[in-house]
Amino acid sequence: MKRMVACMLLLATLLSCTAVLTGCHGSRQLDAFVMPDSFDESGTYTITFWAKNDTNKAQVSVYQQAIEDFQTLYPNITVNLRLYTDYNKIYNDVITNISTGTTPNVCITYPDHMATYMTGANTVVPLDQLMDDPQYGLGGSEVRFDGPTRAEIIPTYLSECVIDGQTYALPFMRSTEACYINKTYVEALGYTLPETLTWDFIWEVSEAATAKDEEGNYLVNGQKVMIPFIYKSTDNMMIQMLRQKGAGYSDSQGSILLFNDTTEALLYGIADHAATGAFSTFKISSYPANFLNAGQCIFAIDSTAGATWMGSDAPLSDISEDAIVDFETAVMTVPQFDTGNPQMISQGPSVCVFGKQDDQEVLASWLFTQFLLTNQVQIGYAQTEGYVPVTSKAREDSVYQDYLSRAGEDITTHYEVKIRATRLLLENTEHTFVTPVWNGSASLRDAAGQLIENVVKSVRRKETVDEAYMENLFASVRSLYRLEDGGAGSSAAAGKADLGKLPSTAVILLVALGVTWMVLGGYYLTNSMKKRRKSCNKSEKVRK
Repeated sequence: MKRMVACMLLLATLLSCTAVLTGCHGSRQLDAFVMPDSFDESGTYTITFWAKNDTNKAQVSVYQQAIEDFQTLYPNITVNLRLYTDYNKIYNDVITNISTGTTPNVCITYPDHMATYMTGANTVVPLDQLMDDPQYGLGGSEVRFDGPTRAEIIPTYLSECVIDGQTYALPFMRSTEACYINKTYVEALGYTLPETLTWDFIWEVSEAATAKDEEGNYLVNGQKVMIPFIYKSTDNMMIQMLRQKGAGYSDSQGSILLFNDTTEALLYGIADHAATGAFSTFKISSYPANFLNAGQCIFAIDSTAGATWMGSDAPLSDISEDAIVDFETAVMTVPQFDTGNPQMISQGPSVCVFGKQDDQEVLASWLFTQFLLTNQVQIGYAQTEGYVPVTSKAREDSVYQDYLSRAGEDITTHYEVKIRATRLLLENTEHTFVTPVWNGSASLRDAAGQLIENVVKSVRRKETVDEAYMENLFASVRSLYRLEDGGAGSSAAAGKADLGKLPSTAVILLVALGVTWMVLGGYYLTNSMKKRRKSCNKSEKVRK
């Protein structure tokens, strides 16, 4: 039995060491990338590319065609595509895979997420030396395709990918938010759309749209359902409102400024309109486009990249044809507090390259990343949604200009609402802004939206929203996302959304240790019972 115990202890030790070593392998310090003198074409490389797709087959085709064209140019590089339907799922999988050393080579991402990836040394490759390399950099002499130079990437978009003075990604596509409006209903209510949408106008019209007849039908649409104003991304809603008000949210040092008096005042206003049924959110009610297309919403705010879901003729509408209501769709910028100084968020995916032990593999990944900025990929992808290309080279291309000029020719490629959403961003690029990026900024973003979601839910539950409620709300959201006022050096850097899943190696370790101690416990319990029985038997013999 002693030998058995020794074996079990040895097994526990080995399992622990194996898990620790495996975990260390994934989280160990990678060597910094060193640019090779040349690309080794005698070697073969397989790289993985993780990308997002909103069930849009046209986007999938663009990815697949890009990979096929790239592999024709570089037959020694194989690109494996893995598609996700949600950016947060990509983020969570990357966080998990960092711990096991199985990150993708190239990944569609957001700067907020990338800041967390960078907590591991050399996990994400800085791209400045790669971009400027005379042979394999942007516009380099040894690159086999006609890609953009650094100067041809829209500077504003490239600057979004800079963290702590270094460039860690290339912009891939850019979008902003737009307000998709049932203009027919706005005019039926006696209003005329202003040149620039304001918050006062939206709230006034939305409240007017809540009027019902004696039978409980909404007057504006004759239906039992009407949510006049639905916002898709409440994090963007709060961030843009604060920006327009000149109030705090965060700064480049990672200070958390969200929980302020302006935020509280905005939440009271949102609560008032939620109480009348004039306002709701995607998380509470579902996709704004579904209500808009069914004549059950007047103002639907979503990304310009969601334009093909919006309108009576939307090619990607998610509701049945018999539920669609015919109306005129207007596309405008998000509502403003100050029409003379419009502020709208800049968003859209970027592409980062992950560090690997083989610098040649990293170089192969970089070449593919560059290829995603070629005109054929940029224009092809931009035509699938209300995105805009991130290079002046693609924007000035005659193919792209022809695409923009043909709005309304059909309800697929040249769907009018989509091209109007695209033009909205092209015409307002100078009015866009980005939020500061630091490790933990993804959690702060989630917290901004959570404040609105909680208030709307509370109002719907008939809870009292007062000073005590707000104090408790701020405290609970701070706690939920582990946000403190101490800046980037505080526990904000380990926010709720940045923790990711528990790595599989840690799970294996915990399970192995648990099983081992259960076996050992069982052994000692059994052994103790045997000794006790022997003692009892001996006592019985003595008594006899």
